[in-house]
Parts: sequence; structure tokens; C-alpha cells
Amino acid sequence: MSSSSSQGALALRIAAVAVVVVFLQIGVVAEVPIFGVSVELTPLLAAFVGLLCGSVAGAAAGFCIGLLVDLCLVQTLGINSLLFTLIGFWAGRLQELRDPQGALIPVIVGAAAAATAFVGYSVIEFLLGVDAPVSFELLRQIVLGIVVDTVVALPFWMIVRRALQGGLPKDPRRRRRARRSYSTGGLSPISRRA
Repeated sequence: MSSSSSQGALALRIAAVAVVVVFLQIGVVAEVPIFGVSVELTPLLAAFVGLLCGSVAGAAAGFCIGLLVDLCLVQTLGINSLLFTLIGFWAGRLQELRDPQGALIPVIVGAAAAATAFVGYSVIEFLLGVDAPVSFELLRQIVLGIVVDTVVALPFWMIVRRALQGGLPKDPRRRRRARRSYSTGGLSPISRRA
């Protein structure tokens, strides 16, 4: 299978998962509040696509997911797109630069994605002049939203990883090793002298 067809298959998988998650979020999950807040699966999805597929795929998926959410909820266009693009991009950069292997990485990334989404949305709405009271209740909802999303992050990570399993790019560490050995001719500078 060629690289472009595998990328196309991965893009289709991401699009299908995104549509299912957005409609599940709006139709079902948002109607079941936990401690007065609902679980937000969409920023987690943008972060996990970035963590699995890299920064470009994460940013593109985040933008599309955010735009779909804004269109479905008939709210100010671009707020969720901007936030989810940032979430997907930075999760992808974490995967590309640090290649995290810990079991708690999805939980930490999920908490960071939820915090970015909740705080960022509140700040942007405030800056746009939307009449929303800034109070202790808003702070409580943000903190509870982050906690609930953090709890849901690990099971949702497993679902997203399983859904994208067949089309994921190869291990980036192998690509780095192959690139490094090709650029140095496979030998270190010390062994060339011998």
C-alpha cells in the first residue's frame, strides 16, 4: 500500500471517528451531566489524534472537529476550531519531539486538552463581549469539567487508538533511526577512522 493511499485511509478513519464522536457528544453525552457538567469528548479527540498521528494531522483534525461542533451547535464560528487546532497541534508536537511512552501520558494530555478547551473558550467568549457572568460558579464548572474529562481520558484514549489502529503511521523512533543511519552512512564518525 502506497504512502498516499495509507494517508487517505487514515484521513477517512479520522473523519468517520470525528463525525461519530461529535454527534455522540451533542446527542447523548451532553444530555447526561456528571456533577453538573457534561463530559467534553471533542477536545480529547483532537488531542488524541495529534498524539497518535502527529502535529499536522492533529491540527487539521482539531480544526475540522471544532468547526463541526460550532456548526452543529449554531454558535460563534471559529472559537472551537481555534482551540482544537492548538490542542491537536501541541499534542502532536509532544509525540514528535518527546515520543512519550508512559501509561499516564493520555491522562495528562487529556487534562491539558480539557483545561485548554474550558479556559480558552471562557476567555475568548469574555473577550468577544458575550454577556456571561464571571463568577465562582463558572470557576467551579471549569474545574469540574477538567476533572471529569481527565477521568474519561484513558478509556476514551483506548477507544480512539483502537478505531485508528489500522491506519496509524509507523513508529517515529524507527524513522528517526533510519534517517540518522542514512545521513551518517550507517557509521559513526569514530568508526570511520578505524
